[in-house]
Amino acid sequence: MLPLQDTYRHQGQRRALARELRRRGIHDERVLQAIATVPRHLFFAPAFEAHAYQDKAFPIGEGQTISQPYTVAYQTQLLNLKPTDRVLEVGTGSGYQCAVLLQLTPHVDSIEFNEVLFTRTRQLLASLGAGGAGLYCGDGSVGLPDRAPFDAILVTAGAPGLPPALLRQLRVGGRLVIPVGGSQTQRMVRVTREGAEAFVREEFEDFRFVPLLGVGGWRS
Repeated sequence: MLPLQDTYRHQGQRRALARELRRRGIHDERVLQAIATVPRHLFFAPAFEAHAYQDKAFPIGEGQTISQPYTVAYQTQLLNLKPTDRVLEVGTGSGYQCAVLLQLTPHVDSIEFNEVLFTRTRQLLASLGAGGAGLYCGDGSVGLPDRAPFDAILVTAGAPGLPPALLRQLRVGGRLVIPVGGSQTQRMVRVTREGAEAFVREEFEDFRFVPLLGVGGWRS
């Protein structure tokens, strides 16, 4: 479906993108290296490849987008991942964020609500050699209780509030990074579980995401 080619030109574009993200405040060198490594253009249809290394979101069909690189790097940096961390990504989408996470830890599960995207992205990640993630189709707002607990949970869609099921699936010391707010803009939130019923909430910048669908989000 896609030409699996990664040229010197693409690699140079990624290095330039990583430099731009550093200038914008991304300071985690492992995250920047992941951005410089993952071939984002392979997550685009060939006709739109020219947009791949611009710092912007882009439609991928089914009413969804591939997040802009700054947003991907920003959320990933907030997770503060270690190589041994077990991560749940809610909203596989194009698979790009999943591929970035796999550069930081091999222990990634990802769940996608939309069946069309799930089927397409599963095939793409396998073709890119990034099939090590556990990929699931279902309601990500309720997480993956059979796979919990997680050291980190990353939600790539805007939620009206904090989904209780995701909080319960955090290990003590685990972090949930999720955009929370209305339909226009959301505030990036990080919640750290400090005990069985103890959670610390931090708020960061405003972003704009597609809605999180499901019983713990905006109902479909």
